[in-house]
Amino acid sequence: MPNPVADALRFLSMDMVEQANSGHPGAPMGMADMAAVLWREFLRHNPANPQFADRDRFVLSNGHASALLYSLLHLSGYNVSADDLKNFRQLHSKTPGHPEYGYTDGVETTTGPLGQGIANAVGMALAEKILAAEFNRDGLDIVNHYTYVFLGDGCLMEGVSHEACSLAGTLGLGKLIVLYDDNNISIDGKVDGWFTENIPQRFESYGWHVVPNVDGHDAEAVRTAIQAARDNTAQPSLICCKTVIGKGAASKAGSHKTHGAPLGADEIAATRAALGWTQPPFAVPDDIRAAWDARARGAELENAWNAKFAEYRARFPELAAEFERRTAGRLPEHFAAHVQAALQSVCEKGEKIATRKASQNSIEILAQVLPELVGGSADLTPSNLTDWSNSVAVTRENGGNYIHYGVREFGMAAVMNGMALHGGVKPFGATFLMFSEYARNALRMAALMKINPVFVFTHDSIGLGEDGPTHQPVEQIATLRLIPNMDVWRPCDTAESLTAWAQAVQAQDRPSCLIFSRQNLPFVARDETALNNIVRGGYVLRESENAQAVIIATGSEVELALNAQTLLAEQGINVNVVSMPSTNVFDRQDAAYRHAVLPEHLPRVAVEAGVSDGWYKYVGTRGAVVGLDRFGESAPAAELFREFGFTAERVAAAVKAVL
Repeated sequence: MPNPVADALRFLSMDMVEQANSGHPGAPMGMADMAAVLWREFLRHNPANPQFADRDRFVLSNGHASALLYSLLHLSGYNVSADDLKNFRQLHSKTPGHPEYGYTDGVETTTGPLGQGIANAVGMALAEKILAAEFNRDGLDIVNHYTYVFLGDGCLMEGVSHEACSLAGTLGLGKLIVLYDDNNISIDGKVDGWFTENIPQRFESYGWHVVPNVDGHDAEAVRTAIQAARDNTAQPSLICCKTVIGKGAASKAGSHKTHGAPLGADEIAATRAALGWTQPPFAVPDDIRAAWDARARGAELENAWNAKFAEYRARFPELAAEFERRTAGRLPEHFAAHVQAALQSVCEKGEKIATRKASQNSIEILAQVLPELVGGSADLTPSNLTDWSNSVAVTRENGGNYIHYGVREFGMAAVMNGMALHGGVKPFGATFLMFSEYARNALRMAALMKINPVFVFTHDSIGLGEDGPTHQPVEQIATLRLIPNMDVWRPCDTAESLTAWAQAVQAQDRPSCLIFSRQNLPFVARDETALNNIVRGGYVLRESENAQAVIIATGSEVELALNAQTLLAEQGINVNVVSMPSTNVFDRQDAAYRHAVLPEHLPRVAVEAGVSDGWYKYVGTRGAVVGLDRFGESAPAAELFREFGFTAERVAAAVKAVL
């Protein structure tokens, strides 16, 4: 039987892909019936205010089905017009090929790389759990919403979905509801040759509530399954919807040929005839538009929540003010003063400690004024040093502010992205720098979305020592610096560590990678100007009169540069030492400042225990780089630095060679 309400989604999706001559019609057509039930009967949202604080979140994890999401937003009353649908996949449109956060009202996260959408959704549900435990009082549940996900076979094949969904089951994220588009098709055809695991049993083993064998084209069956999932708030839920890809297509329904190509004018005409759809492209009958319009119901939902929050504010004014500050993403008014006072104290102490310990001390300082901090580590808390005195582990039974992610680096990073997207919390998570490789695509997605999680990476070089080259990062810092819109900080001491942390939590439109040492590093005394210039990413740490050259260094190699400066001075050669904890931030400074730090007439030598290529942009053709363009070895750290030539003598020799 035709379902005109769902068919509106089918035909808009077909028309969008046909107009663009590019896209994926099969999944939108197959999921249209599921979407009609969820969006019209369950989803709490307000098209007039896509940022309504207690809205349900909807994540289209199989982001190639974007035409479905844009059709839903258009029909529900969001700021997505018919012209926007006609501009599907065109330059600067609101309707790009995959949903992109920040481009389109109602899009909660950028999806496309399969599996990350569901992992983001786990983060959103986790943020909801944490905030509900912190703010809800006496029946006034100001945080009380669900996170819904559509996903397909491809998402479940990706390993990140295993990582995130396993964690979701362990933590009992009962407000997370996933509808699985089980159509048995991927790009190569029927998945029987490469994907035969028992998905219901897999999710049951995670601790999920599973509703198997639901007819995804039977509205009543889908409705019953969603209600059962909503009623079980002790477990996340997976609803396995058996569907037909390209459902409704006259001759291509069920074929993988509908996955990633337009149906063609003849097939669309035949489908219109078969389903009795007489409207021209992009047109929807008035009665069906009225059935979809969610603006009045959305306004009622938000007004009811506003009334509840007004009562909450009257009874709990301090909590209400804190909730509003955090959901708006504002820092406390006294944040800058707190950091400045702490920085002065750090300088007075002048501790020689590993920067991973300096990082932990910085977290302790920031947590005093940022209750929104939610930390975590991928099973390396004692090594990363990411807990603090008031950190409380999140469990199935309780909220908290610290997440033990287990050995799930990719999952951790993608979940952090979801928490940042949800808002109200400020997530950070840690692992060894070497294992940033596992998390890499989630880091890129954070930068792409211009969101602000903080990624902490310790054990930053061959200074890791005896664990050997499998654990010693060489190229990782350089490649992290190449990610657009990512700030990478590699501090040399306690002062730079606190500054890097403060800058990272203040960043509103970019993520940060904070990179710390395993080994102890000395505190470097600096004047007030140098201290204030740390925030500029690179600065003159130690200046010499009549300098003849500049040594640039980061992290543990700053001590090396200072020692080389002393050696050279004894030989009558004066050099400046520039500490450059963040090349990304330094590159954003004005030209006058950059030229003052790195005068063009002075030759330069850069020193870092990693690949050398990235430093040639700073030293030019006249300069040199003391780097490491090979993998490490297993040995104590001090021996490795000597073995690979990271000595004051070699740096001094490099300077003399460029003079």
